[in-house]
Amino acid sequence: MKTHRTISWVSTFWVSTSWVSIRWIRAAGCLAIFAASMVVAQEPKRPLAETGPEPSPVSTPSKLELESCIERGIAFLAESQNADGSWGGPTRTKELNIYAPTPGAHHAFRVGTTALCIAALVDCRDYSYRSDALIEKGEAWLLEHLHSLRRANQTALYNVWGHAYGIEALTRLHTYHEGDAAKQKQLIDEIEHQIDLLRRYETTKGGWGYYDFEVGLQRPAAEPTSFTTATVLYALHRAREIGAEVPQVLIDRGLEVIRRQQRPDLAYLYSEDMWANPGMDVNKPGGSVGRSQACNYVLRLYGDKSVSDAAMLAWAKRLYARNLWLDIGRKRPVPHESWFLVAGYFFYYGHYYAALGLEQLPEEVRPEMQDHLAHVIIRLQEKDGSWWDYPLYNYHQPYGTGFALMTLVRCARD
Repeated sequence: MKTHRTISWVSTFWVSTSWVSIRWIRAAGCLAIFAASMVVAQEPKRPLAETGPEPSPVSTPSKLELESCIERGIAFLAESQNADGSWGGPTRTKELNIYAPTPGAHHAFRVGTTALCIAALVDCRDYSYRSDALIEKGEAWLLEHLHSLRRANQTALYNVWGHAYGIEALTRLHTYHEGDAAKQKQLIDEIEHQIDLLRRYETTKGGWGYYDFEVGLQRPAAEPTSFTTATVLYALHRAREIGAEVPQVLIDRGLEVIRRQQRPDLAYLYSEDMWANPGMDVNKPGGSVGRSQACNYVLRLYGDKSVSDAAMLAWAKRLYARNLWLDIGRKRPVPHESWFLVAGYFFYYGHYYAALGLEQLPEEVRPEMQDHLAHVIIRLQEKDGSWWDYPLYNYHQPYGTGFALMTLVRCARD
């Protein structure tokens, strides 16, 4: 009996002391977790837009390799220029082609393609003795046909791209004709005419899109797209820099469109109507990586503080670290059929605006980013010297080459 009581007492003591010990252990654990959380809380948390994947290191291309690619690209433009000075045409390159009501859609495609080729040739003028002849022949065609560019019908607004890239080409030609006041005035006059057309084709929500299925209104009621709006705003910035009159209200409304479509991580919605579904694949970083380069660059260009240096760098790195998301969509014949709903025509477009954004990156990281850009573009040059990302009648090789050349020339270092 005594033994039983002793065992009971010992058991009770052990249980009670164990329970106390467990309480102390739990309390100590809670204190440790609390202390750790206080330490973490003291560390500044990086904004989501400033974080992202790191690309693997790449080598620096030699000056000879870079120059050779540029020269081959110029040679392709020389061989593919039409007899009338333009580039591209309505030749069918596949069974399935995007909606393109004739003749207006093809007029817009040819204007935009020719403008990109001219812009590239002016940027790369120092790399080939043939550039001047190609530029002047292309300029004559552009000045004759750009003035009459309009939308194809109520629904197809591809002309917006022609107005924007037309302005880009004309601003470069303005520099090309330095010292010729009469020619420069002609170019300014045409630029201001194009700006007036962009005013007419601005959507009722501000900014620009390239489809309008809300038929019946004189002014487009289309959903503005973030990247089309960014493209136009860059052209308007260039126009203002050379003295053209640009209505501030167009800029203000366009910037607001881009801001409305900006996610906290600086991915951008494809278009305004996706505001209720920002998590759709095309709006995620993987789907936006080509478009975000243009949107971030343009916001910074106009002094917007929402895109920090660290964010610009993080998105530039994302373009290289996640380049496969864009590359999987390259050359696919159907728009948005790839992962993250990426379309092929995001590819060289995105790299071009990344190249423009190099000037906004901290100086110490620019060489590394230039090497990454050059690495992507050089390895994708075709045997005939061209670059292309999406089969579009017969416009894809010239426009792809134009984008690629303007990208590569910004990777060159002294």
